[in-house]
Amino acid sequence: MQVLDTTIANVSLPTISGNLGGSANQATWVITSFAVSTAIALPLTGWLARRFGERKLFVWSTMAFVIASFLCGIANSMGLLVLARALQGFVAGPMYPITQALLLSIYPPARRGQAIALLAMVTVVAPIAGPILGGWITDNYSWEWIFFVNVPIGIFASTVVGRQLKGRPERLEKPKMDYVGLATLVLGVGALQILLDLGNDEDWFHSTTIVVLAIVSAIALAVFVIWELTDKDPIVNLRLFRHRNFAAGTIAMVLAYSAFFSVGILVPLWLQRNLGYTAIWAGFATAPIGILPVLLTPFVGKYANRFDLRMLASVAFVAMSLTSFTRSYFNLDVDFAHVAWVQLFQGIGVALFFMPVLQILLSDLEPHEIAAGSGLATFVRTLGGSFAASLTTYAWTERGAVHHAHLTERISAYDPNTLQAVAQYGGGDLQRGAAVLERMISNQAAQLGFNEIFHLLGILFLCVIAFVWIAKPPFAAKAGGAAAGGH
Repeated sequence: MQVLDTTIANVSLPTISGNLGGSANQATWVITSFAVSTAIALPLTGWLARRFGERKLFVWSTMAFVIASFLCGIANSMGLLVLARALQGFVAGPMYPITQALLLSIYPPARRGQAIALLAMVTVVAPIAGPILGGWITDNYSWEWIFFVNVPIGIFASTVVGRQLKGRPERLEKPKMDYVGLATLVLGVGALQILLDLGNDEDWFHSTTIVVLAIVSAIALAVFVIWELTDKDPIVNLRLFRHRNFAAGTIAMVLAYSAFFSVGILVPLWLQRNLGYTAIWAGFATAPIGILPVLLTPFVGKYANRFDLRMLASVAFVAMSLTSFTRSYFNLDVDFAHVAWVQLFQGIGVALFFMPVLQILLSDLEPHEIAAGSGLATFVRTLGGSFAASLTTYAWTERGAVHHAHLTERISAYDPNTLQAVAQYGGGDLQRGAAVLERMISNQAAQLGFNEIFHLLGILFLCVIAFVWIAKPPFAAKAGGAAAGGH
């Protein structure tokens, strides 16, 4: 439910802005406000879990998510909707990492791989299903229901978990509030996330707004890192990176997830802009990536620990690299089946990627560090996804412009061959023919940029393998006696 809400509103933005009388730029803040608030809340998970306990944090954040979702649905102006989405994003922050911590403590050691695999499947399938489900709900009902649908699910989840885990022993502390850490975190991460979301629209560092945001973010995050590493009771425990497996696993997760996120951003955009697909058909073409993770999850969870998890992750990255290299040879005549088959094959890599890497990065954390470690790793992964989204779209635009310049070098209004081609394309109308030729060149230039980016992503997936092999076994996630017996 929480991961789904990161993407479910994307395709509904035109409808939402039309109904609430907002502009297209204002509508993008429906996405940005959620992303910024979630990014700020994620690293706070460890501190909140220590202060209130994992069960209470899950129940409270889920119920707050229900309330925020309801407020989103009843918002009657763009300003109120953005505020409600910001609240929704903040309370959603702890939900994923705390779920991971609870699963590791509830499941017996022999089945923890299944728990992580199940959560990994959700991480993959929910963002893919989001735009398809959001589009269907908006077309058949109304946009408000993309938020109202969370209400019954959230009430059910929080009620069941609250009752099932009542009386679960937990290690509670009363850590002091680290006001300097909190202020610099909010300022630094908030400015960085807004910078990444607005960068492409504002022409990056040619914009005064982007320059100011970059300076504020750099100063705030520098102070934050220094303060958190030297403070006795930090609000975000950056010392977790002293664990070898956590550090190596988190780096591998961030790089691989960023590359995976780039694929998820670029393929639907390319299908719509260059191949003329509608949003829903672009969703259908990309959806097969979720089929194999759903089918293979039970087997990966059950049998993965019989193998070296580094080997499984390596196989996953090779599969994802091969699919990226395959896309680097796509052209404008590629059909739906080819796109869907490559997406399907990438599902093998996705099925084998998340569970092993998650288990590796959590394997050398102490039981009381798992919630903080999960929140910190998810935060860095989310930030990596934001960087990937901005850099990928920027690189595609820039490389397209470069190739457009190269392709038009030999085209001249004084060349008889050019004039003949333009007249032919326009049926004798030179102006119309020139427009057709320009569109053809732009599409080809964008295609060349697309191919280059996927060639680079293929190399990146192969490079990630090196970080996985820095980790050392054993990779069984720890669980203390109290936590393990709390179910």
